Amino acid sequence: MKKTITFKFTFLTIVTSIVLGGCASTPNTYSSSAPDADFGSISTYGFFDQISTDKTGYESLETNFLKVAVAQQMDIRGLRYEPNNPDVQMNFYIHTEEKVRSRSTPTMGGGYYGYRGDFYDDFGYGGGVAYETRVEQYTQGTLTVDMIDPKTRKLLWEGTVAGRLTQKDVQNMESTVDLAIKDVFTKFPIP
Repeated sequence: MKKTITFKFTFLTIVTSIVLGGCASTPNTYSSSAPDADFGSISTYGFFDQISTDKTGYESLETNFLKVAVAQQMDIRGLRYEPNNPDVQMNFYIHTEEKVRSRSTPTMGGGYYGYRGDFYDDFGYGGGVAYETRVEQYTQGTLTVDMIDPKTRKLLWEGTVAGRLTQKDVQNMESTVDLAIKDVFTKFPIP
């Protein structure tokens, strides 16, 4: 009986760790549209005059990567680039934030009689399951793509992707931006 309980507990701990670990690495994608937006009438796009990712007065590499990735997604949907008088304009916003996450996970053993720990812990004698707390610091990145009606200056659609950024993501910014834009456009209202 004790081996069965230990096996079930160990199996449950492993499955829980895999599920939690999988959730931590998957980006979350959100989208919302203006209720009165007519996406069927859109055939051309351009970019906002002052892109939010350019705060320095010149086009950053991130903005360049974003424009290229968005242009690819818009082209796939049959929309044509028109810089002078587009039906919609695209804008971007990037935000990073340092976060701290802690989690406690059960570990087996402990107590005076480690091999009897589970039994004694059930009766309040100590031992049994101990908990290990892990604290990690990471960078949460959020990318939002806005689609604006240039005539009314009204937001028609916004798509957001948020997830953990690794050092590899930062070092490979172009491919990171490309993947993030692909995630955002899974929720785009024009198929």
